[in-house]
Amino acid sequence: MLQSSIRNFCIIAHIDHGKSTLADRFLEITNTVEKRFMKSQTLDSMDLEREKGITIKLKAVRMRYEIDGDEYQLNLIDTPGHVDFSYEVSRSLAACEGAVLIVDASQGIQAQTVSNVYKALDAGLKIIPVLNKIDLPGSEWEKIEEDMVKTFGFNKEDILKVSAKTGEGVDELLRTAIAKVPAPAGDPQAKVRALIFDTFYDEYLGVVAAVKIEDGSVEADLIHGRKKIRYMATGAESVPESIGIFVPQRKTIDTLRTGEVGFIATGQKDIRTVKVGDTATLAEDPATEQLPGYKEVKPFVFVSIFPIENDKFPQLRDALEKLALSDSSLS
Repeated sequence: MLQSSIRNFCIIAHIDHGKSTLADRFLEITNTVEKRFMKSQTLDSMDLEREKGITIKLKAVRMRYEIDGDEYQLNLIDTPGHVDFSYEVSRSLAACEGAVLIVDASQGIQAQTVSNVYKALDAGLKIIPVLNKIDLPGSEWEKIEEDMVKTFGFNKEDILKVSAKTGEGVDELLRTAIAKVPAPAGDPQAKVRALIFDTFYDEYLGVVAAVKIEDGSVEADLIHGRKKIRYMATGAESVPESIGIFVPQRKTIDTLRTGEVGFIATGQKDIRTVKVGDTATLAEDPATEQLPGYKEVKPFVFVSIFPIENDKFPQLRDALEKLALSDSSLS
């Protein structure tokens, strides 16, 4: 896949404005997930997310889409809308060149809408404004459209009208994203630099890092040759177990090229050595300069937790360390 054919973008919006439903339509239109396996909020894999009907963890997925015989690779990141999970949004913006901004055509501009727009602008992303839920009887999309023009300065003709539920206008939205979101600008010939924008723990593979390859490429001979990866912020090194992509489940592949989004199963069992916002590079031929990370979340609430039985303290400590790995608001 040519670098010029890659598009990395995220979906940002206030809570319950239809991000996960729109992601479902994207997966359906691009045939990333077969219809028989489709379900509501496909990318929301946590039990709590499905129970509450909200997105808590950001999710990355690779899709393929063809326009006039040209195939494009779309790397989508679905983000949470609830204010309590706003740090997840900042993590996803670091791995994107564009953002689809969704506004509910019946509720209009809300607090997190404004917050997310300014985060995307600060990150230098191309914003595609979208009015969702135009099929609802209570839709006031003409009024909300005027509000978006006045509040954010969008051109009226640039605001797309879609229904994520019925699929109306979603195909046009995908085509617009491909046309307007710039391709990643990394250097394929440079030394490897991969931005770690999310991490989670696997009992068998250790820390799994979701990454965007900013420069160079990561290939399978890294695995076969037992070569090491270095994490520039901590200075730690490890031999990775596998590399791959999210489709949306993990799928092992041979190469992650410049601009692509995927994962590296680091093989690292010490969860404190792989930090979100860090830069991964090759230990034998390392890059000299770290990628600019995003701002660390400052703690506002301090809580002391103790187990009822003192001998359970090691288990509590291990559990909190693993939670902190995938939840950057906990430190």
